[in-house]
Amino acid sequence: MSWVSAVVLFAVIWWMTFFVVLPLRLTTQGEDGAVEPGTHTSAPADFSFKKKAKVTTLCAAVIYVVVAGIILSGAIEVRDFDWFNRMGAPSLRPE
Repeated sequence: MSWVSAVVLFAVIWWMTFFVVLPLRLTTQGEDGAVEPGTHTSAPADFSFKKKAKVTTLCAAVIYVVVAGIILSGAIEVRDFDWFNRMGAPSLRPE
């Protein structure tokens, strides 16, 4: 895996993790009882992007290590997802 692929893989994992972390421990203005005029009651009451980014980065780093380890070890390859045999038979000679 090249360094560009590693960065792209981490970015994809980070954003997917971020969208999972966003609603966790969310207190809405309606639950808090202090709705700002002009906002919905479902708007966050105490949102901290910095805190969400830290949690996301820690979780994404753990997931990245696992996924990168699987990719680099060769335990799962692209041919494992070729269910319709479109890639042809694998060659046994080294290239």
